[in-house]
Amino acid sequence: MKQATQIGKTVEKAIQLALTELQTTEDLVDIIVIQQPKKGFFGFGAKKAIVKATLKPVSSEKVVDQSLAANDEQQQHVKTQLFESTEPSEVSKTDEDSQQVMTEQAPSEEMVLTSATSEAKSSKYDNRETIEHVQKYLNDIALGMGIEDLQMDLQEIKGKLLKINLRSKKAAVLIGKRGQTINALQQLTQLVVYKYTDHFYMVELDVENYRERREQSLIELANNMADKAIRTRKAVVLEPMPSSERKVMHHALAKRLDVDTYSEGDKNRRHLVIEPVL
Repeated sequence: MKQATQIGKTVEKAIQLALTELQTTEDLVDIIVIQQPKKGFFGFGAKKAIVKATLKPVSSEKVVDQSLAANDEQQQHVKTQLFESTEPSEVSKTDEDSQQVMTEQAPSEEMVLTSATSEAKSSKYDNRETIEHVQKYLNDIALGMGIEDLQMDLQEIKGKLLKINLRSKKAAVLIGKRGQTINALQQLTQLVVYKYTDHFYMVELDVENYRERREQSLIELANNMADKAIRTRKAVVLEPMPSSERKVMHHALAKRLDVDTYSEGDKNRRHLVIEPVL
């Protein structure tokens, strides 16, 4: 079972380093805090945080079936949300309040698979069937949302990552209010992948490269809020956001010596705090 042990100034930073090493997200690992950080007295006796992250097993069909059964009601709620989250959001304009799941940049080496008209090239594990199920699932969901012009660009990265970029004249509907629709779709698509593959396979779902624009917005927001923290000499508390978005902001401010960042809250209420270093 793949594991990573990392050291950081805070527990959150150590976790993010471990996630980067494993190339995964926080919800797919078990975290054990080996050592809590300690500031010490006038610099003496200070200790850094030590955490161990272990990838959760996802290859067992039994585990997947149980997960799907346990989440039937949740999936139905999410699918309902897909139809309700239709408030327009300009695709050409970045919304600072939008809460959109971000993922790290994928490696440059890739096989491009273009929509349903081209066959998915087989990898070491032959993922042709998995990709076909994903395409059918997304097409069915889109039709249910009244989207008949959906196009998909699929990229299989080293047999570990499936990047899907959706295109449509109704792109704003696919993104949804504060990114809720595309986030829900990505979660459901990941469950479909778990059902039809026997190895770890990450899904990254995007709409007309919205994630890249969102990342730039988060970096700009992080620096603006850091400046505010320094100016007011008070900690700035941001709204709850996914771990991937908090990770972008952590990294954006990692080289700044005038602020410190950490996360607070439980589950989907976790939020970033930017604190001035006085």
